[in-house]
Amino acid sequence: MRHTFPRDTRFVPPVAVKASGVEIEDSSGKRYLDASGGAAVSCLGHGHPAIIDAIQKQAAELAYAHTAFFTSAPAEALAEHLVAHAPDGLDHVYFVSGGSEGIEAALKLARQYFLEIGEPERRHFISRRQSYHGNTLGALAVGGNMWRREPFQPLLMPVSLIAPCFAYRFKRDEESEEAYGRRVADELETEILRLGPGTVAAFVAETVVGATAGCVPPVPGYFRRIREICDRYGVLLILDEVMCGMGRTGTLHACEQEGIAPDLMVIAKGLGGGYQPIGAVLVAGRIYDAVAEGSGFFQHGHTYLAHPIACAAALAVQQVLERNGLLERCRERGSSLKARIEERFGNHHHVGDIRGRGLFLAIELVADRATKAPFDPALRLHARVKRAALERGLMVYPMGGTIDGRRGDHICLAPPFVITEREIDAVVDRLGHAVDEALALRF
Repeated sequence: MRHTFPRDTRFVPPVAVKASGVEIEDSSGKRYLDASGGAAVSCLGHGHPAIIDAIQKQAAELAYAHTAFFTSAPAEALAEHLVAHAPDGLDHVYFVSGGSEGIEAALKLARQYFLEIGEPERRHFISRRQSYHGNTLGALAVGGNMWRREPFQPLLMPVSLIAPCFAYRFKRDEESEEAYGRRVADELETEILRLGPGTVAAFVAETVVGATAGCVPPVPGYFRRIREICDRYGVLLILDEVMCGMGRTGTLHACEQEGIAPDLMVIAKGLGGGYQPIGAVLVAGRIYDAVAEGSGFFQHGHTYLAHPIACAAALAVQQVLERNGLLERCRERGSSLKARIEERFGNHHHVGDIRGRGLFLAIELVADRATKAPFDPALRLHARVKRAALERGLMVYPMGGTIDGRRGDHICLAPPFVITEREIDAVVDRLGHAVDEALALRF
């Protein structure tokens, strides 16, 4: 650590040296159950032989070819596979190296689409508070994670932020879930009308909110209403499924469970399972056609777009998911994990909510269950849980600022789809002890 620049200079992390299945081992020989998949990345776990073989073979044949000159067989095969399994209307794929790059590409493509079809006034983007879309400047601008935005606010383009769909925190007692969903979805229409319908390019949202608010699923009907509003005013719908997509919530794409299809969808993490850096934007045919029949050139690009080794690895990951029935496995193991979490924490004095879908679950920690009052942010309870869990050989994904960017604590779990029932028991047992220890030390 003498010359690397760590994420947190106050924390000296252990050195990971090898991994297998759902465990990572450090240089001291200590092993950690990877109950978060890193950051909801490792859908297949670590060391899968089929993926390693695909990487080795591709590296021997063709390691790199710049997309200004070539396409490659792995890129074409992966795109074909993704389109064959995509929501209706998404029939082209733009490959990138990760989620933030994917959001940047989607924002630029949305803007260029309207230039191509003769609507240059469409320049505004709308997204939601308590969302996260990446750390590059465009992605950060459309995100609603206030803690991440604050230092760079002067550099960010103006973006409208409307209410999240977060029923546990913001649904009124007298409202049904459907009525609540309609109310917060209608904020989109209100903001479109305020800005001017002919000036709004796109609405950006995570289908299931990830790290910023903690695995928050939408209420029934919310996204159908969002889709209606976007269609009414000619606004593109960009869904961010970087964290919640590619099987994590039990279906390949989280939006399948909402009965809608977006115009642009960004995927990453589970696409390559962590074996190589890769992301992608799935693009509606009419958007592709507008560029192809207009200028013919997307004014955007990066050096490692459609990297052959990354594409080969991702294709192998997706083939294993399909061949081994791992979406069904995700649903089954997700049900088991949620049941065990509810058994351990359902009556816990300081767990206010247990939520999520598939193997994408979270607990929200509260000072008082009856009032949902959060803990004092100065306690950094989520960070204490992370430290206590690491001491017990458990990796979880905690976050503070759950409610408004400052208040609230939650812990996300997103283990590999190959996790066993015995490993689930170990995850919940270790997490239970970590939470209790962190709470005992809170004063």
